[in-house]
Amino acid sequence: MPEFDFVKSSYSNAGGECVEVAHNHPGVVAVRDSKTPSDAPILHLSPTAWREFTTAQ
Repeated sequence: MPEFDFVKSSYSNAGGECVEVAHNHPGVVAVRDSKTPSDAPILHLSPTAWREFTTAQ
């Protein structure tokens, strides 16, 4: 499994509901829950799926 460089998403809020996102591998956006980073499952999304998710209203 590739190593991801996660950062807190700008879509996370200050109330502790945080999502971490990694964009450091071409063709995949990795997403995980920041509350349990070592135990959290990692979702692997295409860049298109991530863009659609973050722009949905």
